[in-house]
Formats: sequence, C-alpha cells, structure tokens
Amino acid sequence: MDKTIGPSVVIHINRLIKNYDQIKKKLSRSNLMIVVKANAYGHGGIACANALEKHGCKSFAVFSISEGIQLRDAGITSDILIFSKFNNSYLELAIKHNLILNISNIKDLMDLKEFSKKNKKSPRFHMKFDTGMTRLGLNIDEADEAFKILSKNNELKYEGLYSHFATADEGDLSFAYKQVEKFKDILNKAELFGLQFKSIHFSNSGAVLNIDQKDFNLIRVGMLIYGAYPSNEVPKDIDLQPVMEFKAPIVEVRRVDKGTQISYGGVYKTEKESNIGVVQCGFADGIPRPWYKNGFVGYKGKNYKIAGRICMDQFMVNFEDDIPSQGDEVLIFGSNDYNSISIETIAEEIESTPYVIATGINGRTEFFYQN
Repeated sequence: MDKTIGPSVVIHINRLIKNYDQIKKKLSRSNLMIVVKANAYGHGGIACANALEKHGCKSFAVFSISEGIQLRDAGITSDILIFSKFNNSYLELAIKHNLILNISNIKDLMDLKEFSKKNKKSPRFHMKFDTGMTRLGLNIDEADEAFKILSKNNELKYEGLYSHFATADEGDLSFAYKQVEKFKDILNKAELFGLQFKSIHFSNSGAVLNIDQKDFNLIRVGMLIYGAYPSNEVPKDIDLQPVMEFKAPIVEVRRVDKGTQISYGGVYKTEKESNIGVVQCGFADGIPRPWYKNGFVGYKGKNYKIAGRICMDQFMVNFEDDIPSQGDEVLIFGSNDYNSISIETIAEEIESTPYVIATGINGRTEFFYQN
C-alpha cells in the first residue's frame, strides 16, 4: 500500500529533554512529576515517558488507570500517579501494576481501608484536598476525619498529599495565594496527627512560573515540558522549545484571478491574481477551524495567509506571487529550520488554549519521533 499523503507530526525528543533540564534549572531541584496524561498532551505518552525516565525522571502522572497500565506494559518503572476518581475496581490493578491511586473523599478512603483490612494489602495512594478548584478533593473540614483514619490504620500506604491550583496561570494570583494558605492549614493538621507524607505537591505549569515552590517537595509539570506556556499572563522566563512540529503537504497549486472566492461560504476573496495552494490537512486532523480568520502557515522562511474556511480534509493557502512546489510541506505550528509558529499564538487568536489544540491532533495525522 502506498504511503498516505497527509498531515504529520514530528515529536522532537531532544527538545523535550532540554525543556526538562531548563525547568529543573529554574526550580533548582530535580524532583519533578511529569504529567503524561492524554497521551502526553497529544505528544505520545509512552515515547515521552520512556525518554524522560532514561534521562532521570522518577515520577509521572496520568489520568486513567488504563494509561498507567500502558506505561507499565511499555517498561516504565518510575512512580505513576492516577489522577482519576477512585473506583473499587482499581484496587487490585493498582497493586498488581504498582500504581498510585488518588483518594479524594471520605467514602473512597473508607472503601480502601476495608479492602486493606480484609485482604492484608494496600495500594499506594495520594490524598487530594480541594482548596478552590471545586473538582475532585476532600473538603478541608474533612481533614481531621481523614487524618484520624490514616493515623489509626498503619496498613494504609499513604504517600502523598496534594491539591490543584485554579488560577495559577493568571495575572491576578490573589485566589491562588488563598489556596496556598488553605493547603498549609491542611499540612499543619497532618502534623498534629503525626503524619508524614513522602510527597507534597500542588503546582501545575502556571504555578511553576508564578508561585514560590519552597513548601512543596514534588513539582507537577504538564504543558510546560512540551514547550508551551499555559497562558499569556505568566512570566516567560524559561528557554523552552516546542516539542511538537505539525505540518502538512501541498497537494495542488493553481493560479486564480483577482476576486476569486475560496472555500465554503465564499468568505475569502483574492485581492489580486494569486497562487493558491491546497494543503492536505483539515479540522478532522486537528487544525482548529476558527484559525482561518487570521491564520497563516509557514513555508521556506515566510508566513502565508490561510485562504477561506478550513475544510474537514484540506485547506487553502494564498501564496500570492510566490509559487510553492507541489509535495512540499507547510508548517502549521511548532518550529523547523525555516519557520516558527507558536501554538500559543493560535490559541490566543481563537480564544482557546495550547492544551485543547495539542490534544486535538488526530484523524489521519501520522506521528514520527526524532531524537
């Protein structure tokens, strides 16, 4: 079968490793928990975790237990935290695959306690408190009850205590600092019960850039490791490189007259006689459709305007008087030897986030990994 002509992604593993080192340098510590959930934010969970583990990373986080098992089956031996809501069906799986569960309410803790007493074994787990995200997490007023259970049941393998910031990637950090104070109160209560947690973590990528990490001995890092800043309101003081390079081939070039309508709805018209390239990639492959309004692609050192609405399978580019070669590829985002288009630029323009765009690359897109 002939090779499919279509969009492709190159994951630059060397850039991933450089980003890891840059983040460690900023934090002056090496105890990072790298988040590789959602297939490493679209970058390839197994490949990224494997490269980072070989480089010295000893802690990862995923969302689902199936993601954790996939990493174990791929040979990953480092700690793996499961973010998802606890379920009794996870207990045996977590023990079998040495995965760390998330306990986020009293009922889950009681279920785990009963399992441990009955079976004389316990999975490892981290306990999560809600300090303002209003998602998963024990309420602060449940801390005494939860810590009492831990202190009276030595068979329970509690290892971590954590929470999650809601606004750490915004300019106004007042709410984030209130969350920190609530979390400190929880830590103080744990001390009163004589509990010592191996891992205390709170930070996400925004907090790494915005908030002092001295109170935490484990730092969670997500989108930052893949070379994108979580928002435009954080300091951009780390030398990051985009790990993902998204590109697609030009499959046809045609010369059209001034005033020619391009794509669905005819919302785009050429202002002069122009060369229009058809690019084999559409919104089904991950390029965001709203990007057409002010969007562009990179080609041989220049940027060219997307012409008209992005279709499901293809989109058009106005090369004006330049004549691109059929078969050449245009850069959609990332960087190569000729062009650089940040995923943050696209996200800001279409009022989205790098997280949404990176995890949306799919369809017929082929992935390649380059060291």
